[in-house]
This record gives sequence, C-alpha cells and structure tokens, in this order.
Amino acid sequence: MSRPIRLTNLQQIKMSNKLNEISQRSKNRILSRLKAASKDTDGSIQSHDRSVRVFPDPQPLLETFVSEFEKVNGEVHICKNDTELTEQLEELIRKNGWKNILCRDTQLQHQFSNSFESIDESDFGNVEVGITRCEFLIARSGSIMVSSAHESGRLLNVFPPVHIVVAQASQLVAYLEDAIENFKHLYGTSLPSQATVITGPSRTADIEKTLVMGAHGPKELILLLRK
Repeated sequence: MSRPIRLTNLQQIKMSNKLNEISQRSKNRILSRLKAASKDTDGSIQSHDRSVRVFPDPQPLLETFVSEFEKVNGEVHICKNDTELTEQLEELIRKNGWKNILCRDTQLQHQFSNSFESIDESDFGNVEVGITRCEFLIARSGSIMVSSAHESGRLLNVFPPVHIVVAQASQLVAYLEDAIENFKHLYGTSLPSQATVITGPSRTADIEKTLVMGAHGPKELILLLRK
C-alpha cells in the first residue's frame, strides 16, 4: 500500500517559488505581446467587408426583420398609424384577458391613456405585461435593442411574462454593428448604464434538450411596429 508523499517545509517553499516564477514569466510574455500590439493599432476594430454569401444583404429591411423576428418566435403587428397601433394593443389586451399591465414610459402612457389602466408600482410582483419602447430594430437577426436610458428602466423587458415593444419603422437598421454605431452617436459620452439586444422570447434547452420558453425572462415578445 503506497503512502502519500509528504514534502518538507523547504521543499514546499521551493515548489511555491518555482510556480510563482513560472506564473510571472507567463504574465511578462502576455504583457510584452500586448505592448507590441498596441504600437500597431489604436485598439479599434478594423473595418471589414461583409461576404454576401455569409451575410445576405438584409433588404428590404422591414421584410427581413419580420421574417427573422418570427423565426425566433416573436409576434409582430405592423400598423399604418398611431390609431391602428392603439387599436391593435386594445385587441391584444381583450383577446388575452390581461389585467395587470405596467407602462412607465410617459410618451406611451399618453398614447394609450384610454386603452388600459397601468398597475400600481407597489404591485410589481403581479405584473403580467410590460410595455416599453426600444432603441433599434436589427433586421439581419430579427433582434430588438433596448437600454436603461428610457423611463422603462431595466426590469420591464426582463421581469413580466409578456413584453410588448412599441417601435417605428425608422428605427430599423441592417446589422448589429449599425445599431451599436447609431447608439454611440445618439448618446455620445453619456452612454446608458445598460443596453441589451433581445432576440425572441427567453428560452433554454439545457434540461434534456427540451425547449422551455420564459426560463430567464418573458415567454412572449410582441412588437407593435408603426410604419
């Protein structure tokens, strides 16, 4: 029967010093590479040409967005004007029987003032539907960019089981990098503390590869899009 090897204090010190030496050499190599790289670039990502075969041109933007959005189980309603948009929201509320709806956005509150009564913030735990605006709609992936800059804050696009986004066709962009560039241009040096790109309702298939909707956020994502 073998016995465990016991190191003397001196051996332990030598081994520790050796490991520290190896670690320091690795750090020095990494730092030297970073310093050498910084001489050749300002740290920005170089522009690149997109391959049409890999990244099909998402034109027309609206049709591409709707197609990609529906592929990831998003529900979209295209409205011609604000009146039609309001009527569509009222129809969704009636059809689904939603009672506990929360909208923090002053602009949307004014637009939908006669469509529903927003639940009191003190009853946030019972919210069924959160209604927000967004930053941009990304055609190539059918994604929606939201941020904490809006009055809706961080929770309304994460906590309620149903997330309704109100947007305009003018917010459509082709690619994610276009959304990021426009976002930076919009806010300049005063960037919001949080920005999120949402691609369809929350989902997971970690457990036995069974798809579960609403695992880490809303199980329904609905877009009311005004042309």
